[in-house]
Amino acid sequence: MAERLVIISDMWGAKKGLWITSYLGYLQQYFDIVFYDSQQLANLDLKVNSGENIHKAFVDGGIDTAVAHLLKKEKVESHYLAFSTGGTIAWKAATLGLPMKSLYNVSATRIRNEESKPKVPTKLIFGKNDAYKPSHEWEKKLGVESERIENFGHTLYTDEKIIKKVCMDLLNQVTKLPNKAKKVV
Repeated sequence: MAERLVIISDMWGAKKGLWITSYLGYLQQYFDIVFYDSQQLANLDLKVNSGENIHKAFVDGGIDTAVAHLLKKEKVESHYLAFSTGGTIAWKAATLGLPMKSLYNVSATRIRNEESKPKVPTKLIFGKNDAYKPSHEWEKKLGVESERIENFGHTLYTDEKIIKKVCMDLLNQVTKLPNKAKKVV
């Protein structure tokens, strides 16, 4: 039986998420996938879907609403892959008891404000040029490490090379593939 993988989108949800189909294409043959649009989890219904309006709606209670909905919906211990705001939602839900086997966060925006960490294996990836990445001091304080990828900014998760890397990391972590299959990027 395939492992269960819950994927949580960035703040744009499915609206600007054509890149998410690449992740699904790579991972669907290995995982039983559940996908959440972070805007739907947060019950966002904005008249103007600008980046500024979406961000404000998440900061002004949307993240907490999404966390509460995720905690209600998910009762099966699963692996999680989350992007940007979705990563913050997954992180917060994990610290509040969401049944989780592992967390793979890419460009998780607001975790830098968190004071506790999930009690599951957690992988964090940021572009080295991402203005929203946590400081090394924060990582040290919480006892976490992140991988910082040169020449990338916040939306590195939309790049095909990073998509392949993240998918192979997940497959190696969960399915313990032999070393031959590990190098894709």
